[in-house]
Amino acid sequence: MMTFQNKDLCKIRTITTFISLDSNKSTWKEQILQASSLCAKLTNELHNEGYQVQTNRIVTNPFGEYLDTENLETAQKDLGYLNDILTNIDLGGIRIRFAIGEARTREEIALVPELIKDFGDLCNVCVNVEMDQNGILDNDLILSATQAVRKISTITPRGEGNFNFTVNFNCAPLIPYFPASYHRGQSGNKFVIGLETPDLLVSVLSDSNLSNKATDHNERFNEYFQRLSQALQFHISAIQNIVDTVEIDSDFEFSGFDSSAAPSKDCSSMASVFEKMGVEYFGASGTLEAASLLTRVFKSIQGSDLVGFSGLMLALTEDRGLAEGTKQQNYDIRALLTYSAVCGIGLDTVPIPGDTSIDKISALMRDTGTMAFRLNKPLTVRLFPVPELKAGDITAFESDDLCNCAVLAVS
Repeated sequence: MMTFQNKDLCKIRTITTFISLDSNKSTWKEQILQASSLCAKLTNELHNEGYQVQTNRIVTNPFGEYLDTENLETAQKDLGYLNDILTNIDLGGIRIRFAIGEARTREEIALVPELIKDFGDLCNVCVNVEMDQNGILDNDLILSATQAVRKISTITPRGEGNFNFTVNFNCAPLIPYFPASYHRGQSGNKFVIGLETPDLLVSVLSDSNLSNKATDHNERFNEYFQRLSQALQFHISAIQNIVDTVEIDSDFEFSGFDSSAAPSKDCSSMASVFEKMGVEYFGASGTLEAASLLTRVFKSIQGSDLVGFSGLMLALTEDRGLAEGTKQQNYDIRALLTYSAVCGIGLDTVPIPGDTSIDKISALMRDTGTMAFRLNKPLTVRLFPVPELKAGDITAFESDDLCNCAVLAVS
């Protein structure tokens, strides 16, 4: 067996199901149980074939279509009912994470901070911002989202509640990763598989047979592309074959893979991937070129449908190497935005000074959104204004999902 075929190198970050709920709460339990059972069955089959599944997730249609959003109290009551359903489902130890879909109006966005404060990881939410015929983004919606970001930062410990909230630009439904996930009911029940592959990328680039020492730049980069694409294709094809053999609930349709690397604090850093490709450090000259090549790798898959981002993810506080780079001042927010021109997620989990103004945050969102639509790519903004910290200070996050890093300035 070739090294890249080691299934431990390619983890399945998530099996994500997409369902539609309505205001009739008596139907919620059956639908959630149906989606949860699908996740559990696929997880067991993939485990039996040697693949580790890290999380199972459910995403719904916009929460305003099924929660009673007349006021905060009625919305909290309905989310409490959902929480009880999820808590009491017995799936043999398999935990289900949940996203309540998108917030579509100012009134719905205004509910989000308190809902996240009360329900945490049950309440993953996104806002989708559109552009008009003149290429101008919906700034009213951006301002509402920015106000929510600021409020979440003040009412959740260390501002960590913003882990559960993001603003999407040019993002289609069926993203398997939270909190950018959302669903539109008219497309029916779906499921998607998202991967975690930084360990695979580093392993391939560390292979002694790879011509790292070749003097010709083009030769090296062509070999990087071929080897990385081959490794990723091998695992996606293998997982696709497993899914094809499982007897799936006929109410659900497999929509494909998000081929993004999806780093976490528990796997290799994407910074290591850049270094293995000859970049001195993430943020040094050559970073943009390497980011572009990696993006082409993630989009090179054949024989399986790709959905979601399917691109290079640079999640700053979920990646130990990227977090360390902030302490070394290797890059700033503007550099991250520049790299977004060739990669796939935007400004993700970026800590900023707690007193950053609404105007500055909104302008940063508009810059990101403009790039998303101008280049026709999905980008998101998930910022963490950290109370009482200024640029250069080190965060003290306590979430198991987050690495501590330096706060980045917003100019």
